[in-house]
Amino acid sequence: QVQLVESGGGLAQPGGSLRLSCAASGSIFSFNVMGWYRQAPGKQREFVASMSSTSITAVADAVKGRFAISRDNVRNTVNLQMNSLKPEDTAVYFCRVTVGRNEYWGQGTQVTVSS
Repeated sequence: QVQLVESGGGLAQPGGSLRLSCAASGSIFSFNVMGWYRQAPGKQREFVASMSSTSITAVADAVKGRFAISRDNVRNTVNLQMNSLKPEDTAVYFCRVTVGRNEYWGQGTQVTVSS
């Protein structure tokens, strides 16, 4: 089992920045993928960014150039630095970790971008 604890999020103005963090504990093995998804009201959950334990990175086109993902393999944490925020970035952001065939989700943290 893997437990995920998210932090960060909140309210930001358009053009502002926020930082999300997710700490994983439990059965984290050497190879895994940590990442972020988001779900806006009335929409399906969508991929935002991910990074493997070997630093292979993927970022959604909608946030490319504005969001950056990073991770600490010693502490098993993954961060999402969100810059140049737009109102359409408003959503609940979820941390996701895959270990082999298993996937684990955080409880979600609200990000609201509004003036």
